[in-house]
Amino acid sequence: MEDVTPSLPPTHPPTLLEPRAVAVVAAMLVFVAFLVTGVFVQLLNAAFGIWFTQIFVFLGLGWLVLRATGREPVRYTGLTFPGLGPMAFGFLLGAVNFFAIVAPVQFLSQALMPKEWREIYDVADIFRGQSPVELALIVASVSLGAPVCEEFFFRGIFFQGLKAPGGPPLRALVLSAVVFSAFHLDPVGFLARVELGVLFGWLLLRTGSLWPGILAHAANNIVSTVLFFIAKHIESPQEPTTGQEVQFILMFALLGSGAIWGLMSAARRFPGLLGPPRPTELVEAREAPVRLEPLFKVIHLAIPWMFAAALSLGVYVALDTRGIQLSQIDQRHPLQPVPEDAPDALHAERDALYELRVRARRGEIPLEEYAQERARQSRLKRTDVR
Repeated sequence: MEDVTPSLPPTHPPTLLEPRAVAVVAAMLVFVAFLVTGVFVQLLNAAFGIWFTQIFVFLGLGWLVLRATGREPVRYTGLTFPGLGPMAFGFLLGAVNFFAIVAPVQFLSQALMPKEWREIYDVADIFRGQSPVELALIVASVSLGAPVCEEFFFRGIFFQGLKAPGGPPLRALVLSAVVFSAFHLDPVGFLARVELGVLFGWLLLRTGSLWPGILAHAANNIVSTVLFFIAKHIESPQEPTTGQEVQFILMFALLGSGAIWGLMSAARRFPGLLGPPRPTELVEAREAPVRLEPLFKVIHLAIPWMFAAALSLGVYVALDTRGIQLSQIDQRHPLQPVPEDAPDALHAERDALYELRVRARRGEIPLEEYAQERARQSRLKRTDVR
């Protein structure tokens, strides 16, 4: 008698991907999303845009990439609690590293870069002309949002993926730091951010947790922000000479280097500060290929993030029409940077424009008054502001 048992349809083996390839593709997707959506939203409003970019580009897309390849985001990225010791160590290391390495490297980069680059890529511009609420949101995003979301993607996903083939992780550590710095689109601060990327990655390798690097990132940003606001509110009778600036930087470097040496000595004397060293075979272990989830599941995973992004953007547009109008005025009338050696009157005129923007933001003056002054200063040629 013939066997009439129906044959089962052929099953297709799951699609397996190398984690390093996934990390590279993820970085490309995040970069495109950063340019297309992040920059667009930041043009609407810097404070809202920075938070939007951190949450939905770096955190959201990174989370989606991990879930779409069958990995658990918290466990994979190292968002496990390492203890208070490593977290305190990371924060202190990030703070003293700013004085020991970041500030001197940044000072040297500014000295070597063309003067026009220093003016164009002045990151302090983001704080100017903002209302108190917007300023608070920007400071919070720099101190909290960026450390958590950027470390989640660049160290937790990209760096982990680059070192997935196994072996010594030095090449992956440096390459991930270079990409991290390049994402900021700031040639003047490029070398300093590469050093920071290496530091944050080392903390992840040493402790097995993302939190020490997050806190080091936060400490670096907090220190630089606090110093900016201190310098802004301190009136000096005359600008320091180059020689005096070099003396200050050398003093910072010496004190910071001494503090780093003290932290490392304390970590050797008190192992709880960093925890026991991770075994080499664990640090250099090869990660197995990952399984790509079916398309319908990936779409299902993406829908909540897409809905939340669209909802937050829609709510912002509905509630802050005045802020959007101000941003449109700024885009229609771009300003030439005021050179550092420009007459004090020109600096005062630009500061007055920023104050006018804050008043327009509060509704104290008509938008047209700010637009007229912005247009007037926008028409000034570069030679006129020297």
